[in-house]
Amino acid sequence: MSIRVLVADDQPLVREGLGKIFATDPDLAVVGVVGDGRAAVDAAARLHPDVVVMDIRMPVLDGISATREVTRVEVPPKVLVLTTFELDDYVFGALRAGASGFLLKDALPEQLIAAVHTLARGDALLDPAVTRAVVERFARTPAPDAAVARRVADLSPREREVLLLLAEGLSNKEIAGRMFVSEATVKTHVMAVLRKLGLRDRIQAVVFGYEAGLVVPGGRA
Repeated sequence: MSIRVLVADDQPLVREGLGKIFATDPDLAVVGVVGDGRAAVDAAARLHPDVVVMDIRMPVLDGISATREVTRVEVPPKVLVLTTFELDDYVFGALRAGASGFLLKDALPEQLIAAVHTLARGDALLDPAVTRAVVERFARTPAPDAAVARRVADLSPREREVLLLLAEGLSNKEIAGRMFVSEATVKTHVMAVLRKLGLRDRIQAVVFGYEAGLVVPGGRA
């Protein structure tokens, strides 16, 4: 079954270019192309895409607000934010609005296609430049409050270790190697961590790890 993709960008040339890029992959089907955030929300509700490729700066409704609305529907699509901007406010606004991926527009076509596949199978993705922005932002974040500490306390020692490794950006395979367990065991722990902390995906786990003070730039707290 094809992965259904909705493209939202206010620049006609970008919309056309993305459409042509995605058309090169037989597993992707572009079901809609829109030019503003409100149209993106309406199209997502009508067309039920698997992944929405969302620009940040758009008229009528910006990409962050559109992402927030799109991810609140009963069966929400994954949102891949694609932008020329890597400023902290855009990164964190998009992540907290519910985006599962963030790429800069200078990404290669094959990276864009791979990103859509990554999100469609339920994983999350951050551009390396965006990951650096996350780390630098949390270097300036105040100490976590008591509510965050209580959420961490609900985790078992193994789950806490998995959260630490997630926050360092490791894949399930890499975590399995560190912990000397199977990938299936890691996947079970990851699901438990996300459920107990009320997190949507691995990106939120990374953000939470820094917010909780479990990981600091350059290593663990």
